[in-house]
Amino acid sequence: METVGCQCVPRHFGQDESGRDVLSFLPGWVPQKFQYFEDEQIAAAGAMLRSFHDATRGSDLAGAQAVVCHHDPGPNNTVFQNGLPVAFIDFDFAKPGAILEDVGYMAWTWCVSSKPERGPVERQAAQLRVLANAYGLASQDRPGLVTAMLQRQAQNIVFWSERIDAFEGIPTSSAEIRERVDWSRREMEFTGANRGLFLSAIGA
Repeated sequence: METVGCQCVPRHFGQDESGRDVLSFLPGWVPQKFQYFEDEQIAAAGAMLRSFHDATRGSDLAGAQAVVCHHDPGPNNTVFQNGLPVAFIDFDFAKPGAILEDVGYMAWTWCVSSKPERGPVERQAAQLRVLANAYGLASQDRPGLVTAMLQRQAQNIVFWSERIDAFEGIPTSSAEIRERVDWSRREMEFTGANRGLFLSAIGA
């Protein structure tokens, strides 16, 4: 990444004697949960995702796919400095894919929420436009953005549903996992109900 000018990911130093990847330290802070972000922060995140995608486009890592996708570019996997996102972390799910797999997930986790405290849906729609423009999403890709959001929400439901009784990761209770499934369903319903408004906002 460094050789192609992408500074938004940790530098890989190889593996240690135990076979674990060794990465550079990125100073800053990481939000512990999804929350409201300002337009400037969303624009910076969108531009950063585009930089990451462009750095992988046409590479051996991307293979026959358009780019390498992070597949989890939420704010909880983003390092902030001076109030703005500067780098992605946690590449456990990274693999080749289509740009909308990442842009759709980012659009959901940074801009859209069924929770009332995240603001009116019209404001969320306006922030989708901020993200799409900052990423430089082409006009032919914009009609698919909401569908991509819905697909990622559906995948989230499946992911957590399969792990209710056996989650291999940070200790998480079955009750908490069920709440994540229910939350993902509410998010999917909210996104689908506002599809027309969201598409209009991004000029699709």
